[in-house]
Amino acid sequence: MDSTDGIALDTWRASAREFYFRGKRIRYWTAGEGDPLLLIHGFPTASWDWHKVWQPLAARYRLIACDMLGFGYSAKPRGHAYSLIEQADLQHALLGELGIDSAIHVLAHDYGDSVAQELLARHCEGRITLASCVFLNGGLFPETHHPVRVQKLLLGPFGFLLGRLFSRRSLGKTFGRVFGAQTQPSESELDDYWRLITESNGPAVMHRLIRYMPERVAQRERWVTAMQRCSVPLRVIDGAADPISGAHMVARYRELIPAPDTVLLDQIGHYPQVEAPEQVLEHYFDFRTRLESVGGAVEPTGL
Repeated sequence: MDSTDGIALDTWRASAREFYFRGKRIRYWTAGEGDPLLLIHGFPTASWDWHKVWQPLAARYRLIACDMLGFGYSAKPRGHAYSLIEQADLQHALLGELGIDSAIHVLAHDYGDSVAQELLARHCEGRITLASCVFLNGGLFPETHHPVRVQKLLLGPFGFLLGRLFSRRSLGKTFGRVFGAQTQPSESELDDYWRLITESNGPAVMHRLIRYMPERVAQRERWVTAMQRCSVPLRVIDGAADPISGAHMVARYRELIPAPDTVLLDQIGHYPQVEAPEQVLEHYFDFRTRLESVGGAVEPTGL
């Protein structure tokens, strides 16, 4: 079996651990030894998004990942005011739960990119120490984020109704648009994503989770400034065919970020760690190898 064939969802769930964050149950996963690597998932899925790269990464690093509040197998409280800032607090709390106080490497995707940006800003403030940060497809800049129709509707005044009407068929249509043409999810994968989303009646809180989009606008200056000024080594590994945050987002990144280190994956969509796990691993390992060889700085690439 190829190491990037992944981990079955039921196997993944069975290996979960849990702790309580502000009274809410959070499910998390750990594996491997070595430098700590924090994996931060996207919307509307969960940490199982990393299942195809989990074992190869665990062979080199100490992995930590949780289902954030409102996602996957963690608590999904109704009426909660979800925020990216709180999700960053959750990541802090998880690291504390595990007794990790050393410098952290971060690998993030989508919604998780925004949480990672907040952690980067906190690094600049001396509240946490990041050793590196790699972003997969995500809305690093509100002006380049092109949300799909479902996201726009969820943000509207009748978003709570849309959440109730959101279906397995809706998910398949949405994912079909954001995955690459040649790397579409299988029906069984879509079934598993649907199980994650509907766990504990997840669609009922989607209209609250989607408030991350205006929160990104409110935090833009803080987060972009952190990327521009902090000394933390950064890389973007991006599926170029993603209509939400593909090649157009990387073009903006190259305009705004000094000495940009970016990798574009041709014909890959919004979920590169699922669609092209071997390529993501190749470019992530290259980043870490070059980081180690030069003692904390990476010469930029523009692939």
